[in-house]
Amino acid sequence: MELPVNFENRMKIMLGDEFDDFIRAYENGNHHALRMNRLKKNKSAENDENIGKFKVKRVEWCSDGYYYDNERAPGKHPYHEAGVYYIQEPSAMAVVENLSIGRDERILDLCAAPGGKTSQIASAMQGSGFLVANEIIPSRAKILSENIERMGVRNCLVTNETPDRLAEIFGGYFDRILVDAPCSGEGMFRKNPAAVEEWSEENVRMCADRQDEVIDAAARMLAPGGRIVYSTCTFAPEEDEGTITRFLERQSDFHICPAKKSESFDCGKKAFYEGAAEEIEKTVRIWPHHADGEGHYIAVVEREGSLEKNTIRVSSNGMAAAAKKGDISLYREFEEENLKFSLPDKRIFKFGEQLCFIPEDMCSIDKLKVLRVGLHLGTLKKKRFEPSHALALAIATEESLRYIDLKSDSDEVRAYLNGQTLNIASPKGWTLISTDGYSIGWAKSDGRILKNHYPKGLRK
Repeated sequence: MELPVNFENRMKIMLGDEFDDFIRAYENGNHHALRMNRLKKNKSAENDENIGKFKVKRVEWCSDGYYYDNERAPGKHPYHEAGVYYIQEPSAMAVVENLSIGRDERILDLCAAPGGKTSQIASAMQGSGFLVANEIIPSRAKILSENIERMGVRNCLVTNETPDRLAEIFGGYFDRILVDAPCSGEGMFRKNPAAVEEWSEENVRMCADRQDEVIDAAARMLAPGGRIVYSTCTFAPEEDEGTITRFLERQSDFHICPAKKSESFDCGKKAFYEGAAEEIEKTVRIWPHHADGEGHYIAVVEREGSLEKNTIRVSSNGMAAAAKKGDISLYREFEEENLKFSLPDKRIFKFGEQLCFIPEDMCSIDKLKVLRVGLHLGTLKKKRFEPSHALALAIATEESLRYIDLKSDSDEVRAYLNGQTLNIASPKGWTLISTDGYSIGWAKSDGRILKNHYPKGLRK
């Protein structure tokens, strides 16, 4: 791989005797990994052999992460469509570990697409609390929303806003904020050669300026005692140690906390950035010649004070209002006929003609560009309710009155994912389809056949 000359010259200064090892890492190829999704419920498949064939070696800094061989294809397996795992670059898995997520917290992923870190946050939250995932670019926000659905996340609001716009609404609102900042992408050169063509010193400076604005907006949304985790996938000190140093100069009520450090991680360096913050070595650098992953930088900063978990924090939008009883009644009919659980009225929300199950104490979505509101339950149609694909992916087989389980290596599951009708006799009504115990979509039985309701846009 031919790297930009100015990039190489800077890396020689930064790495010294390690530069040759760094360059040789580009010849080895990138590492492939997936992260298991704790939200997917299947008591019988803890050690499922189909998952096991992908899990070659654990990622040392993420208990749910596993490397897989290059010749494996987990993205083509039915488990991928069921949201059993998320295919994710291994170094990226280290970032969310630093949020130190507790129960019932309010968490913001400010630059969230395509959704790997968001889904990792949701997995750790286990359905408690309120998660906001934001992406400023509309096309990427759509991909983010789709991945949130696939992973069965129930408690996430997906927005398409600028950081400054969110800060106007969510002042001092969040306990934890992830800023996985847009950057020059130097750490991804091995994985994404196109990033090499886009690199320039001017772009590094532009990214650093943008990062200053984004992390300042995040600070406006953080509660006293709250935590921001800042990360990039670049080696550029101006975007790493520099961004954190400049942030602390502007925000006097913040301090650096030690980032979690695996044995193969390095630390931030004062020598890399003139005037760097005194405690910058509490931050983390991941080098591709040290760790089995791509280049990353991680910093943890906290605001002075203590989190008041019992204090009610309300956004400037106020609180979301529940749907009207008449709209909820159609869902109740579906629920009684098809599900083994009941949702509280106060958390059922109407979004256009859609009903959604929203997080406890969710804010109003007025004045916000929103793509997904909590868990999409389904659509209100004339005198009936039709369940969503998101609902199927979010529930377990034991929560549905009727389900059909298909083997993941069977012709039937391939037919289902292709949108074909299944010639399986079963009791009439909405039927949850699962594969090896993992829910994957809906079908509707007339007693003789199962009419396929797998979304047309997802069919293989």
